[in-house]
Amino acid sequence: MRLYDTVRGEVVPFEPGPEVSMYVCGITPYDATHLGHAFTYLTFDLVIRRLEDLGHTVRMVRNVTDVDDSILSKARELTVDYRSLAAVEMAHFDADMAALNMRPATAEPWATLSIEPILDLIQRLSDAGHTYTVDGTTFFDVSTDDDFGSLSGYDEDTMLALAAERGGHPDDPRQRNPLDFVLWQPSANDEPAWNSPFGAGRPGWHIECSAMAMANLSDTIDLHGGGDDLVFPHHECEDAQTRGATGGLLARHWMHVGMVAYEGTKMSKSVGNLVFVRMLRNLHDPRALRIAMLGHHYRAGFEWFDADIDDGVTRLDRLVDAERRPCGPDPAPTLAAVRAALDDDLDAPTARDAIDVLAGAIIANAGDDPTAPAGLREATGLLGIHLDETPPGDAPSGT
Repeated sequence: MRLYDTVRGEVVPFEPGPEVSMYVCGITPYDATHLGHAFTYLTFDLVIRRLEDLGHTVRMVRNVTDVDDSILSKARELTVDYRSLAAVEMAHFDADMAALNMRPATAEPWATLSIEPILDLIQRLSDAGHTYTVDGTTFFDVSTDDDFGSLSGYDEDTMLALAAERGGHPDDPRQRNPLDFVLWQPSANDEPAWNSPFGAGRPGWHIECSAMAMANLSDTIDLHGGGDDLVFPHHECEDAQTRGATGGLLARHWMHVGMVAYEGTKMSKSVGNLVFVRMLRNLHDPRALRIAMLGHHYRAGFEWFDADIDDGVTRLDRLVDAERRPCGPDPAPTLAAVRAALDDDLDAPTARDAIDVLAGAIIANAGDDPTAPAGLREATGLLGIHLDETPPGDAPSGT
């Protein structure tokens, strides 16, 4: 496979060993799964499927950020316990992922159950001289890391702007440097708190993922990814603190997925224009949603329009029809084309076109090869589309 690497800024060979370690940033479970989540996890699902097809064993870890500012403020707004909110939303998320036929994570650590490795990592950073504490808050000192910014490649002004936009506090007078970030902080009276050498409190966002990746995989993993809004500050900070603790790389390859907009506007909770997976899969066969998303390259992002699901339904109906026919053309070229497209920086749109062409040829009686339907099933299976069984998840109310 050849995949785009964020650090190197180009498509490069991805050549892991027989067992592949992968960490994908999971959700903060305080709201329903939206289309941006689905597109991100579809991308890594395709990587996993192709690696398995090539003979690799993949160990994919996806975390649950069940304690941070976002979920605590939402729980406060709803006057519910943050743990109850997380449990409800994770149940919905799991159902959404199953309905879309996503490969389950090998391990799914929750931040609140990972406090010990989080504190161990902060202690390692403290012992190495990368931290300081002010008013009970322990910060990572970015001036101690000569390579800070090397993952994103952003200049300081861009990093400052993004830090302010995405949960950082560059104007905090307690920080030695505007780009320093929180490792451990005191909890408010209505927030959970854990005892630690750094005072009673709770972890910062970035330290959670480094600790969970290292605890469940290894100090250096093959591939780390998520949405491209995580490049900075989240992944940059993860990379810096792991490097500070181990002296090595957190990941050999960084992969990021473009954002999804809705009819010309960036999807946002504040705008109120999120497209929720549960809504779509309750109205349509979830396989149609998967097929619709496959029409977009993972790095480009895309705009979702309400009519897009109709195209997915039409394509699914054609594939199901073709799979039931007795024969068609030789499916070998299609299988080769799908695999080649996935190997070419995960070119899902080209792979989807290839299975459409084969389905159309089967329906048109263009060939008498009895292996054509089975070949179509194998080709669609590479894309996670099952044609010969009832799709997982809730039954749709209509097609």
